[in-house]
Amino acid sequence: MAAVLQEKASQSANAAALAQGRIDLAAALRWSARLNFNEGVCNHFSLELAADRYLINPQGLHWSEVTAADILLIDGQGRVLEGKHKLEPTAFFIHSHIHRANPHAKCVLHTHMPYATALTLIAGGRLEWCNQNALRYWGQIAYDDTYNGLALDDAEGERIAAQLQGKSVMFMASHGITVVGSSVAWAFDDLYYLERACMHQVLAVQGAAGRPLRRVPDEIAARVAAQIAAERQQSDLFFDSVKRMLDRDEPGWSAL
Repeated sequence: MAAVLQEKASQSANAAALAQGRIDLAAALRWSARLNFNEGVCNHFSLELAADRYLINPQGLHWSEVTAADILLIDGQGRVLEGKHKLEPTAFFIHSHIHRANPHAKCVLHTHMPYATALTLIAGGRLEWCNQNALRYWGQIAYDDTYNGLALDDAEGERIAAQLQGKSVMFMASHGITVVGSSVAWAFDDLYYLERACMHQVLAVQGAAGRPLRRVPDEIAARVAAQIAAERQQSDLFFDSVKRMLDRDEPGWSAL
């Protein structure tokens, strides 16, 4: 009897995690669309539920129309286990390999958001340690400086995943950005502030008239990064507010 009860409890917990994961990904996608982080019906967000089990947005839906019920459950071979839509090929090859090669990457957010992507178009483009929003990424940025076309096979997926090297942010040359985290809320918060940091940098360079950016000393940058990392409740509070605003403005978004 105890084994049966334990099994039922485990099934209930798994079902709850599945439902919550779908809701969280739908919220991140919808709010990202409001922020113009999306590009057509391309780009993808995923969440690892367990070994060889992932949630991901489907092919062909604009982020602003995705509901929790639309989020796919797939396995490590790209088979759709639950969901009424198809899986986009590059989404599988990029996300599945990043999840496998980087255990800390429970949530993987890949976008072509404007300001962060702009930095990937510059030879040797780097996020500069010149504003507070950027400092949260101290020691957490990887750069893939090789553009190799669309990720349509395992080889390219493996190559991209290897570039992350345990970091939480990856600038992908001539392509876009990938942010990973231990939860949707934390990864989404980092995605949001990354675009803000890149926007501030681009605007500062445009208005600098050749003057150098004001770089923050390394020891202060490291200290600020640690301070922000200790305030992760802000990430959860921000994401909770996003879901409340979606409830207010877009009824039905979280329907399962």
